[in-house]
Amino acid sequence: MTRFGFIVHPLTARDMARKFPIARFLPDSIVEAFARKKDPVVMSKITGIKSPTGAETEGWFIGLPYTPRQMTKTVPIDEVYTKIAKCGDLAASLGADIIGLGAFTSVVGDGGITIAQRTKIKAVTTGNSYTVATAIEGTVKACELLDVDLANATLAVVGATGSIGKTCARVLGRSFGRTILVGRDLERTQAVADELDNAVASTNVADIGQADAIITVSSAGKELILPEHLRPGAVVCDVARPRDVSARVTKERPDVLVIEGGVVKVPGNVEFNMRFGFPDKMAYACMSETMMLALEGRMENFTLGKDVSVSQVDEISALAHKHGFELAGFRSFEKAVDDDAIARARDARKKKGLSAAGFAPAR
Repeated sequence: MTRFGFIVHPLTARDMARKFPIARFLPDSIVEAFARKKDPVVMSKITGIKSPTGAETEGWFIGLPYTPRQMTKTVPIDEVYTKIAKCGDLAASLGADIIGLGAFTSVVGDGGITIAQRTKIKAVTTGNSYTVATAIEGTVKACELLDVDLANATLAVVGATGSIGKTCARVLGRSFGRTILVGRDLERTQAVADELDNAVASTNVADIGQADAIITVSSAGKELILPEHLRPGAVVCDVARPRDVSARVTKERPDVLVIEGGVVKVPGNVEFNMRFGFPDKMAYACMSETMMLALEGRMENFTLGKDVSVSQVDEISALAHKHGFELAGFRSFEKAVDDDAIARARDARKKKGLSAAGFAPAR
């Protein structure tokens, strides 16, 4: 049996209270300074993953005591690399052969390349290939439910220069009539736009108001997409962690459909033995990529660096089908998306006078 590890980390200093209750009563800076001195820890053992092929695997959640702010702003990158590599070493000592880089550990620095060189574990993956695959699948499915004709509709990708955003744009841009790419650096964003037909680059997130479907996958670590940014009947697939979409959207804009990218049903009778906001037997796509590589016995660095190729997305999608991983419906802000939410967004498109193509009909 090939075993795996997967790195998790707190999204805020407050989250550390789950492991260290005293953190609730201390300033964030003190909590982060304390956590910085701690080594990675085993959070739980994962059991019961079984493929329809008969292959089985098990693994461990490895806790990294750094927040996104520490990894991107306050801790030197070399120290971050060293601490993440220690997570791999810990997983290897438990018997794991491959480790997945969760949340910000997959995007910090060079996207896992240096970590793979420094850790003792045999293989490292960011999980970004399957994250892209599920984001694309979920967005297309949601658009179908809202009667959006992709060939004449507008797609927006926020975080378009990152590995996930870039590949989502390359794959989905072939199906949509027009694409708006939003990034922090106009020159880099324009370079991605130049690869696509009928695409424009922007640094203004408000431009997504022109879009019928939005994939947002920035590494901003804060809310970027606000209620006023969205057109009625829009589909928003939020792949980012922490989320890009403000919680205000669910309260103030019931006329749009927000879904979380990469929510996957795991085959077998899996027990994660740790809560991370999903129902039983469901996981993030990045976690699932690590699991399916273990089921396949592929001890290789599958997805590393800042680019994800279309061929990687196709290959990991085939592995998902082989081993019984599948998109687990739609979820939004820790809740299942019901038929009423889909109907409200679909009706909003009709009331606004949008055709199935996504453009307002000529008057």
